[in-house]
Amino acid sequence: MDESTAHEREEGRRFLPRFDDNGLIACITCAADSGRVLMLAYMNEEALRLSLSTGIVHYWSRSRRQLWRKGDSSGQVQTIVEVRTDCDQDALLIKVKVGGDGKACHTGRSSCFYRRLAMGSDEGALVIDPT
Repeated sequence: MDESTAHEREEGRRFLPRFDDNGLIACITCAADSGRVLMLAYMNEEALRLSLSTGIVHYWSRSRRQLWRKGDSSGQVQTIVEVRTDCDQDALLIKVKVGGDGKACHTGRSSCFYRRLAMGSDEGALVIDPT
């Protein structure tokens, strides 16, 4: 990327998402009402285009290698409230209103980030939050 493109991407007013070598961009999704981080997923160009055009978040499943609209099977549709991009436009932060039962994780929890590392105790020990 030349210097003018870098400057435009970092300081300009145009949305210029930067996909990685696999054609993906990281997307952190959080609840618009509480700010709670719900999940981290990836989008390809089609998922991003569909998300922006429909107002419903679509992702690219790296494990299934397919496009998916969040909530099609669970009812936990994520309606976009706000989309942000980071300084070099290689990551997205999407604030959503969550439909259905308000959960985001396939495990039935409200957030995919339901475990935390127990700092200062057994190395590698995880604590599960009661959510």
